Amino acid sequence: MTTTTISTPAGRRASGPAQPAAPRSRRRRAYSSDQPRRSPLLTVLMLLALVYFLLPLFWLVVASTKSNADLFSSFGLWFAQSMSLWENIQAVFTAQDGVYLLWMRNTVIYAGTAAVGAAFLATAAGYAFAKYRFPGSNAIFSGILGSIMIPTTALAIPTYLLFAKAGLTNTPWAVILPSLVSPFGVFLMRVYAADAVDDTLIEAARVDGAGELRIFFQVALRLLVPGLVTVLLFTLVATWNNYFLPLIVLNSPDLFPLTVGLAQWQATAAGGSGSRPLFSSVITGSLISIIPLIIAFLFLQRYWQSGLATGSVKG
Repeated sequence: MTTTTISTPAGRRASGPAQPAAPRSRRRRAYSSDQPRRSPLLTVLMLLALVYFLLPLFWLVVASTKSNADLFSSFGLWFAQSMSLWENIQAVFTAQDGVYLLWMRNTVIYAGTAAVGAAFLATAAGYAFAKYRFPGSNAIFSGILGSIMIPTTALAIPTYLLFAKAGLTNTPWAVILPSLVSPFGVFLMRVYAADAVDDTLIEAARVDGAGELRIFFQVALRLLVPGLVTVLLFTLVATWNNYFLPLIVLNSPDLFPLTVGLAQWQATAAGGSGSRPLFSSVITGSLISIIPLIIAFLFLQRYWQSGLATGSVKG
């Protein structure tokens, strides 16, 4: 038997048999980005949130495949025996001499013009508030923050009266011009520009003789693309889904967007008088109307990913 010498606190040396190392009572598990810690409760909550957000979309897809009779006789969250998707699509694009295509064109014009204009104006304003100091900047920005708290529906009637005085009601400008104003976009771009655009880049460009407009368009704007795309998508979705403002300022059916046009079909179908088959057309038209938004999001999300990757390696 081997012996070991153990040092005691008093400095004495004691001999005794060697003791094996005591096993650890608990072994800590190392977690990393490759093997993250899994929480069953968090997983269940995320699945419930996923179901909550995707269930209406799933119902819309299922209902678009049903005829008007199957909508009221079959289970709402599953397909019927007959598949009527193609017939419903044909009915949507041929109803009232193809007015759905006209509404789609109007919506694309309204939402596209407003999204591009609002994104550019919010980017320019946010950059100015973040990188320039001028008298009244804090008061103006505080007013912009206060306007975020005002509901857009509360501004619909004053906006109508203002455009009525200017003679712009029942014109596309009555929908586009109010959508160009994005207080939340200005706030978002100010916060983003404060970190994305380094002051040393601006000073270096000024030393090289570049003007302020050239600095904004050739230096700052390229760095602000992820934030600009974010504001663009927010405005695109808001204008695409806008219903109350076009309902008030537009009178001609040829100028209606999809939201107002589909609401008219819904009102006609609910009113009866032999128009009940329009229910399937309303549902299918709603499904078709969200496809451009999905395509826009899938196409523009790469700018978000590139912006996040750029920020992650910023030294």
